[in-house]
Amino acid sequence: MKKLSLIILLNIFALNYQFSGKENKYSLEDKTIKVRDQNTEETRIQVALLLDTSSSMDGLIEQAKSCLWNIINTLTTLKYNGKTPVIEIALYEYGNSNLSEASKYIRQITPLTTDLDLLSETLFALKTNGGYEYCGAVINEAVKKLDWGNNPSDMKLIYIAGNEPFNQGNISYIEAISDALKKDIYVNTIHCGGYEEGIRGFWKEGADKGKGKYFTIDYNQKIKYIETPYDFRIQECNEKLNSTYIGYGKEGAAKQTNQIIQDRNALNISSSNYADRIVTKSKTVYKNDSWDLVDRVKEDEKAISKINKEDLPNELQNKTQQELKELVKEKIKQREEIQKEITELSQKREEYIDQEMKKTGEVIQEDLANAINSSIIAFAKEKGYSLENK
Repeated sequence: MKKLSLIILLNIFALNYQFSGKENKYSLEDKTIKVRDQNTEETRIQVALLLDTSSSMDGLIEQAKSCLWNIINTLTTLKYNGKTPVIEIALYEYGNSNLSEASKYIRQITPLTTDLDLLSETLFALKTNGGYEYCGAVINEAVKKLDWGNNPSDMKLIYIAGNEPFNQGNISYIEAISDALKKDIYVNTIHCGGYEEGIRGFWKEGADKGKGKYFTIDYNQKIKYIETPYDFRIQECNEKLNSTYIGYGKEGAAKQTNQIIQDRNALNISSSNYADRIVTKSKTVYKNDSWDLVDRVKEDEKAISKINKEDLPNELQNKTQQELKELVKEKIKQREEIQKEITELSQKREEYIDQEMKKTGEVIQEDLANAINSSIIAFAKEKGYSLENK
């Protein structure tokens, strides 16, 4: 484990040195976030996570960090008419006294986005403080401000998690949920506390009115992981996978560095969580064509002829277009081989975890991951999606 952490840190230093002399500033305000093209006909799964970040919610935020990649991997098992939908996730925080009263203590952290490294980065940056938790207001904000799809096959879900009464604030949760249903958005509530307490606090009523699911979780419970004999090999594959990325453009170096930082964040939670992230990186949902030349060429085979030489890493600027094409072609081949191996290892890993749970008699935990995953599968079946193995 220490060896892997050291490798990751060395990679970060190497990347920073490799791209020295080029623009490498990277702040949340500067990020370009890919949003939905209104004209596309692709089926989308859109999930908005609304997390209470008041001072008592550290456990909830830790669970969110611990299960992000597991939830995304559940989403990637869904198909519609045999095709993999586009997956977009939005993140809001509410109830934090560091936010302004004028905003009703609400902040959109990311819009509905496919940028999974950005989602991880911003989630790991969350801090808790204070507490004015207005559930109706944050639901209203997510319904009105996010770029929800119009395709009848889209699956649109809101998950709101917190522990204070659901009816606080001057914006009615009933009206906010009614507006959500008009857009075919289903509202699920996750009460951080006891079942009966959640009923008294209107959390169940919120889910009932939103045609969603009502859950209660022990938000201070640590996520339990089952380590497998395949985890270390998956981690080794990730080192090779990262070497297939070629950063380009103003943010290429910073995005590539951030990719490794998010690897480290996942590893710091647990080796199993790290394996979940790597499995995500082996799938089509993990696409970085805005900064990675390999993904860009897979999206547009003429991309190399459109890119300015100064937007390439220093060591590639003197290469001809044909040399670049050959390099990218080789990287594509390497990446596909590595991703295939990760997929095969992932299947064996899931089988091992299932067997261990049966042997030990492990019961399903009342945690954020199981609440969200179980409801995603239930909604998908109702919507006509098919389910594949992770």
